[in-house]
Amino acid sequence: MLKSMTGAALLSLAFPCLSYAATCEDIAAEGNHPKGMTITTAQSKPQGDADTKIAYCLVQGQVAPHQGIDGRAYAIHFEMRLPDQWNDRFVHQFNGGNDGKVLPATGPLLGGNKADTALSRGYAVVSSDAGHDEKAFADKGLAGGAAFGFDPQARSDYGYGAVEKLNPLAMALVEQYYGKKIAYRYGIGGSNGGRHGLMAATRLPDQFDGILVGYPGMNLPRAAIQHAWDVQSWSSVDNDITKAFSPADMALLAKAIVKACDKLDGREDGLVGDAAACQKQFNISSLQCSGDKTADCLSKPQIDALRKSHAGPSDSKGKALYSSWIWDPGMASRNWRGWKLESQVAPWQNKPIIAVMGAASLSQVFTTPPTDPGKDPDSLIAYLRSFDFDKDAPKIDAKTDVFKESAVDFMIPPGTDNPRLSAFAKAGHKMIVFHGNADPVFSVVDTERWYDRLNRNHHGKAGEFVRFYAIPGMPHGAGGPSYDDFDFFSPLVDWVEKGKAPEGVKATKTAGNAEAAALSAPDYLYCPYPKVARPKGKSADAGLACR
Repeated sequence: MLKSMTGAALLSLAFPCLSYAATCEDIAAEGNHPKGMTITTAQSKPQGDADTKIAYCLVQGQVAPHQGIDGRAYAIHFEMRLPDQWNDRFVHQFNGGNDGKVLPATGPLLGGNKADTALSRGYAVVSSDAGHDEKAFADKGLAGGAAFGFDPQARSDYGYGAVEKLNPLAMALVEQYYGKKIAYRYGIGGSNGGRHGLMAATRLPDQFDGILVGYPGMNLPRAAIQHAWDVQSWSSVDNDITKAFSPADMALLAKAIVKACDKLDGREDGLVGDAAACQKQFNISSLQCSGDKTADCLSKPQIDALRKSHAGPSDSKGKALYSSWIWDPGMASRNWRGWKLESQVAPWQNKPIIAVMGAASLSQVFTTPPTDPGKDPDSLIAYLRSFDFDKDAPKIDAKTDVFKESAVDFMIPPGTDNPRLSAFAKAGHKMIVFHGNADPVFSVVDTERWYDRLNRNHHGKAGEFVRFYAIPGMPHGAGGPSYDDFDFFSPLVDWVEKGKAPEGVKATKTAGNAEAAALSAPDYLYCPYPKVARPKGKSADAGLACR
């Protein structure tokens, strides 16, 4: 029996109309979980099980089932892990990608140390599939992960409804099980999970005391247009887009960026710390071949394609449809390549993630009405190649009598173009946002612009409740040629619970990150934007400070 069950027993005596589970297995009984939840599993897991090193109660079930207009059954499937040694705190684990699967509710903290999780620290954690099961769409082939987009309710649950419906019930179950109130409530997510976090701060400002947002896809429908833009850019170099740039070509690019920009932060260490200065210093034209393509230069079509991708998508009138990007040596990482140029997935014919997942999402979820992009890599590539930036791009804002919300409505947090987060700030809640400078999926420029506008709207004081960190060398998630062993969650907790605002966050390299081997210093200091980590003194070992 849990140590906290003493409190549950006392509350049961004080409030006999309420039911409290004496054991984990009792949660499944009627009255021992909130109405609106269907519990399918309630099982004690001993210390040292396959998933974690602590003992906990595993709860699985679903909420808000509905029949889609496509004839398929939908529900928000979830998993909760309730540790025997609970620290009185709760984490909603926001998952990424197209969701569609219930990932283990361990509460990953988004850094390079995968063993350090919210669950291992004693937090109760909930995870969900955001309202659809990707396995239900096997008939859709490679497009199945986004085929839920043919149902408007499934779309809105994916965008925001799943968190809104599940979170209050999950918190109620935690409190009912332990017999006491949750002391602090957190949300953690990267990529689309980061977007979920920003959506929660906007739509549910009273339900989260602290939110950790990693590399967020806040403008995900607009970022999806970039996928078509990139595929068309790479196709101008080689019809097989996986061959548009070789790994050696990208390494050449990274080497040139480091050569031009490494010293701009005052220290030569293999890292481009001052990204803003680098964008003024680096000139891609310096890599263009004067004659035939060689190992020491890039061809004119390659240079043109990189320039086009880097500028971001636009229509025929020059109107920007998403965002520009920045030059960073992390563009040579395996992560960047897997997303933009060439994956290691054989069934995809090694086509990049932007081509397979990107086409499936853009056609079925982010444009209205949804369209069938086909099931195989060739048809998905063909969809992106034929995407018309004048005629098709406006479909992310489109609505119909059936699809009453556009993708912009259900995917982009309200007010993103002019953010205020006034209710979140007024409640005294805190947020940390971090984003890799070499992210190939969501541009760090977009996140910087969001923070600049938020700061302007709060008269230069947005840092009182939101801190943003731009991470040199990091692609989409921890890794690449960056210091990938970091912890932004602990500073968030200190900020929420002790009032200690974060400044520099120390980072090191994980042992398995071979791409970071060229970074000469043993550690680094991540600084709140727009500050840059610079040497404290003239000596090489003087250390860094945020300036």
